[in-house]
Amino acid sequence: MKLFLRFLFVFCWPMLVMAQNSYSDLGKGDWKFRKKGDAKWSQASVPGTVHTDLFRNKMIPDPFFGVNEKELQWIENEDWEYETSFAVSAKDLENENIELQFDGLDTYAEVVLNGKSILKADNMFRTWKVEVKKYLKLGENKLRVVFDSAVKKEKKAAKKLSYTLPGDEKIFTRKAQYQYGWDWGPRFVTAGIWKKVQLHFWNSVTIENIKYEQKALTDEKAELIFDVVVNSQNTANYQLKINEKSVPFQLKKGKNNLKIGYEIRNPKRWWSNGLGEAYLYPFAVSLSDGTIVLANKELNIGLRTIELVQEKDNLGKSFYFKLNGVPVFMKGANYIPPDSFLPKTKDSVYKSIVKNAVDTNMNMLRVWGGGVYADDAFYDECDKNGILVWQDFMFACAMYPGDKAFLENVKKEVVDNVNRLQNHPSLAIWCGNNENDEGWHNWGWQKQYKYSKKDSTRIWNDYKKLFHELIPKTLDSLLSKEKNLYWPSSPSIGWGRKESLLQGDSHYWGVWWGMEPFEIYKKKVGRFMSEYGFQGMPDVKTFKSFANESDLNLASQAVKNHQKHPTGYQTIQTYMERDYKVPKKFEDYVYVSQLLQAEGMKTAIETHRRAKPYCMGSLYWQLNDCWPVTSWSSVDYFGNGKAFHYQSKRSFEQILISVTEEDNQYKLYVINDELTPKKGKLQLELVDFKGTVLWKSSSEIQVEENTSKVYYAIAKNEFSMFNPKQSVLSAKLVLPDTDVKSVLFYFEKPKDLELQQPKIKIVYTDENTMEVTTDVLAKNVFLSSDKGNFSDNYFDLLPHERKVIKMTGLNKGIEIKSLFDTLK
Repeated sequence: MKLFLRFLFVFCWPMLVMAQNSYSDLGKGDWKFRKKGDAKWSQASVPGTVHTDLFRNKMIPDPFFGVNEKELQWIENEDWEYETSFAVSAKDLENENIELQFDGLDTYAEVVLNGKSILKADNMFRTWKVEVKKYLKLGENKLRVVFDSAVKKEKKAAKKLSYTLPGDEKIFTRKAQYQYGWDWGPRFVTAGIWKKVQLHFWNSVTIENIKYEQKALTDEKAELIFDVVVNSQNTANYQLKINEKSVPFQLKKGKNNLKIGYEIRNPKRWWSNGLGEAYLYPFAVSLSDGTIVLANKELNIGLRTIELVQEKDNLGKSFYFKLNGVPVFMKGANYIPPDSFLPKTKDSVYKSIVKNAVDTNMNMLRVWGGGVYADDAFYDECDKNGILVWQDFMFACAMYPGDKAFLENVKKEVVDNVNRLQNHPSLAIWCGNNENDEGWHNWGWQKQYKYSKKDSTRIWNDYKKLFHELIPKTLDSLLSKEKNLYWPSSPSIGWGRKESLLQGDSHYWGVWWGMEPFEIYKKKVGRFMSEYGFQGMPDVKTFKSFANESDLNLASQAVKNHQKHPTGYQTIQTYMERDYKVPKKFEDYVYVSQLLQAEGMKTAIETHRRAKPYCMGSLYWQLNDCWPVTSWSSVDYFGNGKAFHYQSKRSFEQILISVTEEDNQYKLYVINDELTPKKGKLQLELVDFKGTVLWKSSSEIQVEENTSKVYYAIAKNEFSMFNPKQSVLSAKLVLPDTDVKSVLFYFEKPKDLELQQPKIKIVYTDENTMEVTTDVLAKNVFLSSDKGNFSDNYFDLLPHERKVIKMTGLNKGIEIKSLFDTLK
């Protein structure tokens, strides 16, 4: 009998839950769309966007190809309609509550059900729910969603103000700002049902939200309090169960906040990538009437403490994160939306993006404020892989309205997204905006827009209402103390002011925007470098995705249109002339542009890391792209790693050897981000490009944990008798576990090196492994294959050394290039 009851519970429990709380995905229905006023309907996809639906129906050309973007700007000025029919059964109508839920509407949308207007939406970032039982009928039901042109709405809103706000028309709409074009992205102001739409059927009770507070965390125990928000149809007694713990509650009709304590003995902590396991505890939360489970949800919890430490010191004020009581140097990048048309993005793309972060030894990603709050799949992957998240709210490079309706809309947006994201252990800090404060104080807006004193005061007061009052107060109402780290604006001070390097976080753009040389990175080091960057062109095969073979040159309109910085290619050219011999062939130019980017960013990252603990964070701009483009990304739109991708992996290693020229010496730093000291043998050799050893030294060293220190210094004049254009310093740290950390340090810029033609050989040791060797120095060895991926690439190789490369995909048809090949 017991076996039978157990069988009944295990196999029938899901059906019992579904009988009480179930969902019907309306996106699976037969959707159609049209331009408002047109007679003809066409097939549509939900989730989707109007641009992707137009393209799928061959009504427009590929938005990403050539200069098609310019021809498609008419779409943003039109209104669009979407429509579907769905069946409702008599059994469906027996449910006490039926809610229509849109997880995302982009943006100004009126929802009409069976001829009745039931919802008007005006925020892309909010979840929209409406009770619809009274509007439904037995049999076929018709659902229509009408999208008004956001651009037309915004322009009307702008005319109501007596002054112009920086940021153009987009700032009046709670919509992804990057859709309006950025210096790495196209202008595609789209519309559509961009997230899931479903009917939610429920009876008796439903769980609306779950959050938890970590009251205490020690090595002996973790004390949690779960706060479960339940909507009850009537007053009744229920059992709330969290894993094995069950507690009775009497619920009143309407909203109920149920709190239940939970204790974990000998807890495992959640650690960021490189410091330990990102351990997750699974929790099943259910509500029953004693016999039937009426509602349930699941979540994963990571136990950790995180602090933002800002303490005055003799140089300014610190800015660093402590994870589980340990100061952690944050290594990572800025993340932007992975597509101009987000419904195209599958979970596999988010997994790939986070995997790229993990593989390159990162421990933090910043979700930039001009895009969208990322998909659940992104945060889930960050949780699993120990990637902390700096989460901007969706405001960037502008000033925003401060009227009551706008602020109330933002407040609801904050509530929706904080409730959705707050349980993720990866989420480290909430940030109000990207560069709004800096823009106001440093970009000349007040002079540009000729504001009166009265207008300036009002605009700044509106800023403070939003970022210093509404958002932090809303966070206070939603979050427990350990989850509530808030930073009003990134950066705290603009890069043109010396204070920006003494406190807070810093966006340093003297390199690129200021045209300063890469060497300036060695002088401009802040407490936490949350943005800096340099462009690199994407892989040639990425160019071929949007340009014809005849257009593969810098003068073609297709190539120009896929560079959104106004002087982007000229800036790359200027920097390339400083450091490299400029190639003539387009393919070589692409390759050298990537080397240029990688070398510049190596200088920045390793300078930041050498400055530890003064500097405790290095997040470069940017990790990914939203379309095929020349940009600051380290990985292009199709997932192809640039040279910088591989260099960042080396420069972000937990144990890093970094050589730099300081005070007429060549100083060798060892940075150890691990929490244990390391003993090793430091081996230094000065070798010429043919492999002859000109000088060497060897010593045993003890590397302290969580530090950056100089372990060897060589006077410059010690190498004065050797030709710096034909020699390189090789530094290796051999650790007891046979792990070897190594670096090559050159004394001259790449354009001044006297390179020789290398004979590079590949030997396959198995179907997924190869060894690469060379007879003379091979600089920046590039392996390319249409189908293959490599564990390392764009690497330097000394004569007679063996480089082991792991491959995925096909290993046939591998092409090899080195820097010498571009000199021909």
